[in-house]
Amino acid sequence: MEKIYIVMPAYNEEDNIQEVIEQWYPILNGKSGDSKIVIADSGSKDRTHEILVNMKNTEYPQIEILSETNQYHGPKVIALYKYAIENGADYIFQTDSDGQTDPNEFEMFWDERENYDGIFGNRTVRGDGKDRAFVEQVVCKLLKIYFGVNVPDANAPYRLMKADVVNKYLSRMPADYNLPNIMITTFFSYYDEKIDFKEISFKPRQAGVNSINIPRIIKIGWNALGDFRKFKREMR
Repeated sequence: MEKIYIVMPAYNEEDNIQEVIEQWYPILNGKSGDSKIVIADSGSKDRTHEILVNMKNTEYPQIEILSETNQYHGPKVIALYKYAIENGADYIFQTDSDGQTDPNEFEMFWDERENYDGIFGNRTVRGDGKDRAFVEQVVCKLLKIYFGVNVPDANAPYRLMKADVVNKYLSRMPADYNLPNIMITTFFSYYDEKIDFKEISFKPRQAGVNSINIPRIIKIGWNALGDFRKFKREMR
């Protein structure tokens, strides 16, 4: 059976994390017994880590906790991808720990896993506000300008990927890079990996406070323009 690692970055998610794990844990049923849910919760100042440790030590032994990564979202995602690859995962599924994604939509991704190298979510309706939807539209336009790729949603935290294909591109990004999912989507598209986009729902944050606000998104986006130019030079 295939070995899947479901990976999630987390930061101060004490109000969400238990319910999210309870919802996603059944996805491991029917997969290899070595499959895991891996959460990176470095930097959390609330009870996120305590809750995760308690769950792992009681009813959820297939949880793994990374607590010594960079505290920011992008570097956590990179660390999670590396951990999955280093531990022999066949597939990596990345989502977030804030309760905005629906595990009931996973099966339509899993059923198509043999046909694609990567299947990415497409948030046609977003519950996290018009500002974030607009930012995503701008990102996709920039990717078209810089890299000539047409993607409907570059950054959706709902993606099933073959681990060996992720491994082809992961080393191109520094360990502290802020936008790994955008670039992974770009690499997969630019190099003609077999990809598909599937419409997913995207709920409002279920509880807690988002650690990435619009001013920080704008700052990250501004810095990303220089990164895009650098990546483009390397891809020629």
